[in-house]
Amino acid sequence: MLPSGAVEEEEEEAQGPRKHTKKKKKKDRATAAKKKKQKKKEEEEEEEEEEDHHQQQQQQEQEEHEEEEEEESVDPDLVLLRGIFKLKKKSHDVLLTRTRLTWTPIVPETPTGQSTVVRSGALLLKDVFAVRVKRRRAAGQQTGGAVLGLALFCGRRRGRRLEEETLHLNNASVEHTHTWFNTVKELLAASKRPRSLKVLINPCSHKKEAVHIYRAHVAPLFKMADIHTDITITEKKGHALSVLKECKLDEFDGLVCVGGDGSVAEVCHALVLRAQLDAGSPETPERATLPLGIIPAGSTDVVSCSVHGVRDPVTAALHIILGHLQQVDMCSFSSLGRLVRFGFSAMFGFGGRSLALAEKKRWMSSSRRREYALVKTLAKLRPEECELSFLPAKKTDGNLSEQRDQDPDPDPDPDPEPGETEGEESWTTNQGLYLSISIMSIPCLSPHVPRGLAPNTRLANGSAALIAVGNTSRSEFIRHLKRFSSSSGQFSFSFVEAHAVSAVRLRPRALTGWPEEENEEEGESKSTPIIQSERAFPWNIDGELVEIANEVLVRVHPGLITLYGEDVDEAEEPIVSCSCI
Repeated sequence: MLPSGAVEEEEEEAQGPRKHTKKKKKKDRATAAKKKKQKKKEEEEEEEEEEDHHQQQQQQEQEEHEEEEEEESVDPDLVLLRGIFKLKKKSHDVLLTRTRLTWTPIVPETPTGQSTVVRSGALLLKDVFAVRVKRRRAAGQQTGGAVLGLALFCGRRRGRRLEEETLHLNNASVEHTHTWFNTVKELLAASKRPRSLKVLINPCSHKKEAVHIYRAHVAPLFKMADIHTDITITEKKGHALSVLKECKLDEFDGLVCVGGDGSVAEVCHALVLRAQLDAGSPETPERATLPLGIIPAGSTDVVSCSVHGVRDPVTAALHIILGHLQQVDMCSFSSLGRLVRFGFSAMFGFGGRSLALAEKKRWMSSSRRREYALVKTLAKLRPEECELSFLPAKKTDGNLSEQRDQDPDPDPDPDPEPGETEGEESWTTNQGLYLSISIMSIPCLSPHVPRGLAPNTRLANGSAALIAVGNTSRSEFIRHLKRFSSSSGQFSFSFVEAHAVSAVRLRPRALTGWPEEENEEEGESKSTPIIQSERAFPWNIDGELVEIANEVLVRVHPGLITLYGEDVDEAEEPIVSCSCI
């Protein structure tokens, strides 16, 4: 039997670890409670911040709504100012409202009382982009000078073109002139127009004239309209994409691309990718946050012609300055579940092969290179065996060939019914030999094809035009091509199918790639296939050569991007016709 002292020592030794464990548990509980309390406090702070942000947003929206209601409640025909100015040395009674400027000649009464014909004039303020005070200055004088009146700079329409014009209002009164100047300036500042633009210039496009075109024709107009610009001259292919990935887009009201169709396609692709990145949705295309202005400086400028109706840098610049916005549909091109790119149009077969040949003759001029590739591809014309599937567009007549003699400007509903999915629609599948397959979400207007390659589609009708040309003789195919330069009839051939679609799947049945004789004669292609394989098919996507070896899925995304311009149904025809074919 152990002594009592030894027993007590053993009990103390046994209780020691227990006490330590209890202290540790108590400490852990206290720490956990503290963390829980801190986490709860952080959550409460976050909820308070979100609630404050939500309240601020609601207050801001309410203020904007009140401002809009106040603007709507103001009578647009209410006369703000009235005064006498001289126009072309004749005195006029000039009235200024919130929407327009009107003037009427002041005609003195004749002694005989005979009435004279009075010709009044008007200018809408939505067409005015700048106002300046006119002064008389001596040679070499930079500032000051006697006040002569006002000069209003506006864009006037001449057919498809927008031209700069100046209205001179002469009045030597300093106070009178400055009152009018400040009022007109305030009215222009209240309009929703771009004040800050990010400009991307491709110096290598077409004849390397992009920088000159911007400096000579566009920059002076932007300066006159008080538009701040941040200019980046791209150095290589893909530079614009990398710039837009890192650029702080919230500092700008819009983007401007000076270049050809390749530059435009790269910038549009980058804008949609950036929108996806900002929204955190890599699988779902997101609408681009900023509008894009296109200054044509390429060889064909199909996208520019489709939103301006003409290849003219001044017209394009004035559309940007005046804030003319047009939503435009885009397509996504993917293969094996991998996104290849976003774009407006794609050509497989004849269009892809001719571009592949043209790319191998970059040392030629653009016109010679284009004609060489066209003739060479026609000489070796051959069909591709394909499985072509398409999903007809909703709420529109699926067959465009039946619409060719109807109104070229239909007004289909661009928005699909909510809850509808592609799974509820039936795909149409055809197999056979095709010389050419084209998918276009825009009309693809150009000076040589005034009504466009897809004349029955619009910029924002929520669908694309699928044009499939089956196997036929070379002479019949050339007849089909020639019809594009005329008013109509390109879809009236039995071997041509045209449909309005929302999705297309193209699967080459025989993966033969390019003909071996072409590879031997022209040498290896300098382009690397997007989807790696032993052989690849050339695609013409927005004028850029893309090689894809497997099936391609094309989907139409309504209103994915906003461009500066307007919806036009026909481009301005050139003075000299094309010598092709």
